[in-house]
Amino acid sequence: MQIFLDTANRELIKKWVPTGLVDGVTTNPSLLSKEGSNPKAVLQDICSMVEGPVSIEVVEKAPEEVEKQAREIASFAENVVVKIPCVEEYFPVIKRLVDDEIAINVTLVFSPLQALLVAKLGVSYISPFLGRWDDIGVNGLELLEQTVTLKGLYDFDSEILAASIRSVLQFQQAFACGADVVTVPPEILQKSLKHPLTERGVDMFDADWKKVGKKSLFE
Repeated sequence: MQIFLDTANRELIKKWVPTGLVDGVTTNPSLLSKEGSNPKAVLQDICSMVEGPVSIEVVEKAPEEVEKQAREIASFAENVVVKIPCVEEYFPVIKRLVDDEIAINVTLVFSPLQALLVAKLGVSYISPFLGRWDDIGVNGLELLEQTVTLKGLYDFDSEILAASIRSVLQFQQAFACGADVVTVPPEILQKSLKHPLTERGVDMFDADWKKVGKKSLFE
């Protein structure tokens, strides 16, 4: 299992990479809009900070422009993965990019069948959006589980990257469903490390140690 950090904030990336928990980073235009007026410089900086994959999304709309921009993005660094939405007119573009060994993450996937069809193109990652499923009253985890099942049935190479994670519980359940990767906002990752029983246990150990009356374990 892998954890990607869903952010374009370099200070947060700098904070979390040394923990050893972060295997990669995913960005999108909304996240980049918060990081200043030079997105290319921000993205290239992020690529230099992370050894693993860094997903960067195209913002063009016409297929020919999507392909052109995808190739430009791929040239930023060796660890770049280009994000392209799951839209019918982009499928020939995605196929050509994959044939040219450009790593692709297909985003905005909302059904197991979409995921299976995208997998036929040989992309690196397929990103089902759990939170957005839940927003419209659909059980996103159930659909993620079906997607993982289809991957097992047909043994395709694309990795299932669970996206749009809105809670610690959803983060945990996405891995329980068998997702290869979960991309998670920094605040959710931080919350996942905390538990009241852990904090209570630390306080109890500290209190008991004070009873010993020693400053050091080796006195």
